[in-house]
Amino acid sequence: MHRYRTHTCGELRSDHVGETVRLSGWVHRVRDHGGVLFIDLRDHYGLTQVVADPDSPAFKLAETVRSEWVIRIDGAVRTRPAGTENAELPTGQVEIYAKEIEVLGPAAELPLPVFGDQDYPEETRLRYRFLDLRREKLHKNIMTRGAIIDAMRSKMKGQGFFEFQTPILTASSPEGARDFLVPSRIHPGTFYALPQAPQQYKQLIMMSGFDRYFQIAPCFRDEDPRADRLPGEFYQLDLEMSFVEQEDVFASVEPVITGVFEDFANGKPVTKNWPRIPYAESMTKYGTDKPDLRNPLVMQDVSEHFRGSGFKVFARMLETETNRVWAIPGPTGGSRAFCDRMNSWAQSEGQPGLGYVMWREGGEGAGPIANNIGPERTAAIRDQLGLKDGDAAFFVAGDPATFVKFAGLARTKVGEDLKLVDHDRFELAWIVDFPMYEWNEDEKKVDFSHNPFSMPQGGLDALKGQDPLTIKAFQYDIACNGYEIASGGIRNHRPEAMVKAFEIAGYGEETVVERFGGMYRAFQYGAPPHGGMAAGVDRIVMLLTGSTNLREISIFPMNQRAEDLLMGAPSPATPQQLKDLHIRPALPKA
Repeated sequence: MHRYRTHTCGELRSDHVGETVRLSGWVHRVRDHGGVLFIDLRDHYGLTQVVADPDSPAFKLAETVRSEWVIRIDGAVRTRPAGTENAELPTGQVEIYAKEIEVLGPAAELPLPVFGDQDYPEETRLRYRFLDLRREKLHKNIMTRGAIIDAMRSKMKGQGFFEFQTPILTASSPEGARDFLVPSRIHPGTFYALPQAPQQYKQLIMMSGFDRYFQIAPCFRDEDPRADRLPGEFYQLDLEMSFVEQEDVFASVEPVITGVFEDFANGKPVTKNWPRIPYAESMTKYGTDKPDLRNPLVMQDVSEHFRGSGFKVFARMLETETNRVWAIPGPTGGSRAFCDRMNSWAQSEGQPGLGYVMWREGGEGAGPIANNIGPERTAAIRDQLGLKDGDAAFFVAGDPATFVKFAGLARTKVGEDLKLVDHDRFELAWIVDFPMYEWNEDEKKVDFSHNPFSMPQGGLDALKGQDPLTIKAFQYDIACNGYEIASGGIRNHRPEAMVKAFEIAGYGEETVVERFGGMYRAFQYGAPPHGGMAAGVDRIVMLLTGSTNLREISIFPMNQRAEDLLMGAPSPATPQQLKDLHIRPALPKA
């Protein structure tokens, strides 16, 4: 017999009845039923019920075991008494009558419970992550993550992609976030950087004559914590293709992502034919470039109904050419109580309020706005929005560039509070035609709005002759249920166009050569048209497991202060380490 087990804790079935077996695992819980002890024994594969009564030679030791002790049990498999079966457990038809118990690893008093799914302080959970990972839900999430990554790999290879691994120690690159720097001992005073993404390397792979690349790539960004990204590091499904246009990338990627979602959606509907939504349209309809299309609400511009109207606040705003009034429809929301709640919510978001119109029985509009603009204009708004009796509309006004984010939040709030959002589905879409550049108000300059390596629509001619803020790029995102889960583009592979693109953003040719020398040189020697994208593994897993926190799908995450409480990182370096690296810390004054 094997030293520790003949079977796993998830393996035994009715056809094992009568066998003598050996199991090892963790004591999930102990129950005392009138002097008869029931031990639920758990390992990675499942859970088995063990019984010890006073006649069992293992009973005395069984009385001493506690939760999370690691034990070995020898015993006979028998059928559970009628009425005590557990249909929710694969092993629920049988139990083991214990004959011998060996304690392999006693456990101290637990700092957090493993049995059940109780909420517990996150700091404790992360400090004792090895215990937290024993909990059923989190353990299952991590295994699901592995299965999702396996599915990604399989589907990518099925599409003709080849897996490569790119370097982790590389050069610093302005990817839009701060690099993690690694000092070089061999070259004093110089630094490597951890890659924010394998962007340059994957493009160089295309320069090298390989046709379709992918990897499950670790990426590192030294940025402030964000709710939708793990601090420090994250993983992405990274890919690149040669001799392709935008449609070719879509045709290769869409089946992979759709397939992964279908495989792990547990029967929830998944979008079959993804819509293509231009960035500008997404912002005006949904107030975001990552719309949740499960929410049926579509915002509309209703400015014409307020021009010269009796509602002077909006009428005066519209005297400025760039200002607009947008309406958010609120089907079934035409009650004073709901409209007042929305107004209070807007004030809690730092807004002066949220104007509204309610339509009552007989089609009459109600509320301060309706009273000021009159029944004809009120009816025109209702007709444009397709609303009916008992509905409402909410309004945001001013320069869309300043109110669009709030408008998107309001659309989400109305949809959720009126229970219009179907949470049991996955709605995927391409967001296309992103602007190549944006205005940086802080630095009073033009900046790249997305990936600096993307091809501008119109190529070099557009870069030379068009207002930079009107240039669209061959850039695209994948949105799912209100999250951006992937981003990519067709690359700017012509050296003169690359230099011009960076010049517009304030980088001279010497900077391009210095910062992107490898790729710039490669472009001089026959660069194929190429493009690709990267999908966020963590966000996809979060969506598919129904989690709301990325730390619930990462095996050893940091906290929101970018600290690893389990391993004690970051930590000070020793004087000898600093000496070897020729570094003297210049700490901020307290």
